[in-house]
Amino acid sequence: MLFGEYQHSLDSKNRLVIPKRIQEQLSRTEQGSLVAYLSAGQDHCLYLFSQDGFDRVQREFEARTFANAAQRAAQRLFYANTVQVELDSTGRVLMPDKLKRHAGIDREVVLVGVKDRAEIWSKEAWESYEARNGELLQHLDEVLSGEPPTSGE
Repeated sequence: MLFGEYQHSLDSKNRLVIPKRIQEQLSRTEQGSLVAYLSAGQDHCLYLFSQDGFDRVQREFEARTFANAAQRAAQRLFYANTVQVELDSTGRVLMPDKLKRHAGIDREVVLVGVKDRAEIWSKEAWESYEARNGELLQHLDEVLSGEPPTSGE
């Protein structure tokens, strides 16, 4: 399970250091390199999946019928905007320009562990997201039950 928040900066070659806690969840190739899947995510972030996490996403897609245009488009766009990345010997991944643009990433990033994936946000976007949604922590029981959160308590 992935959790926690990590602040990092891209280096001059657009590489991002993946925290050790996240690296521990990744798979290794036959040659011993760590690999992950990097994808355009929702809310203008990037998703970083382990092999197991990516396999779960694929099974979820397979369970859908893709009978309508929106489902087909979502599948096409998800896979078109996913790359397999290999971490170098110091735990860095190269951030593709297209995915950086999707997430509005320039230099400062925040990695957030979200159960089965890590999310990579521009620092500004994460701070804005957290400010807009931070109040939900006060109403977790309502949010988790599917009820709209009450305010003012």
